[in-house]
Amino acid sequence: MTIFCINIIILLFVPFLMIGVIKKTKAFWAGRKGVSIWQPLWDFIRLMKKQAVISETTSWVFKFAPVVGFASVIFASLFVPLTFGSPIINVPFAFVIFSYVLGLGKFFSLLSALDTGSSFEGMGASREACFSTIVEPAFFIALGSIAALTQNYTFESFKLILQNAGGYGILIIILAAVTLFIMLLIEGCRVPVDDPTTHLELTMIHEVMILDNSGKDLGLITWASAIKMFIFEALIANLIIPASLGGWETLLAFLAIIFVLSIVIGTVESSMARFRMTHVFEFIFIMSITALIILALVTYRVYGG
Repeated sequence: MTIFCINIIILLFVPFLMIGVIKKTKAFWAGRKGVSIWQPLWDFIRLMKKQAVISETTSWVFKFAPVVGFASVIFASLFVPLTFGSPIINVPFAFVIFSYVLGLGKFFSLLSALDTGSSFEGMGASREACFSTIVEPAFFIALGSIAALTQNYTFESFKLILQNAGGYGILIIILAAVTLFIMLLIEGCRVPVDDPTTHLELTMIHEVMILDNSGKDLGLITWASAIKMFIFEALIANLIIPASLGGWETLLAFLAIIFVLSIVIGTVESSMARFRMTHVFEFIFIMSITALIILALVTYRVYGG
């Protein structure tokens, strides 16, 4: 029960600190002091105190979408090993359920953007859907390959890579971490794929989809987005943390990796600009390439000795 409570507390509150660390890192590289790392939490509380302004042209989908999006992210996170290395829900083929639960939330966010009748939000929804169709196969190739290698069909298979991959284990872990990190940037709508701070509608993807959201609805959307980034960082942490660690050492290592990854994200966003839309697809295909390399290594390991 204690572990469950710790997992829930970290799941709900650490994402705010994670976003705060990213902003603090960007401020550091820009030569500014920056806001407090607690500022994302204060912004969320401020949004939750406001009433949502809803257009008369929208239907029940627009009102329902933020709740579905938040619930889908919370439910998907239950399949991911968090602080002590074990997921709250541990079932076979968890990565399939994880992916499609997140897909449900994204589906409603796309419908919500289209429901406003705005051409700009429809444009953002179209781009978001297009990116997802490229990301999803690469994710399944990488995770399916690891599951086939370890014969474990949950996210705990990450801990078994070194035991089953022989000399290829380190390389598979690195490639899987790169794959998940690129997916984190895409799903988290971060630079170089998207810029969460831009106000130029023609270049926006995710942010343009939520232009009509405000108040509590916007608060839930930003919270869900932060949690989604957190669970992808958690997956990378599970790749890196040695299986030999246990107890509180695992918790400390997990939190350390989360904040190091947040610093890396802030550094990436400070050192490069958002790609042109035509080049975003090339960047996303890097994820497909690393996933296919993992598949090739696993195939050779299993069938070629």
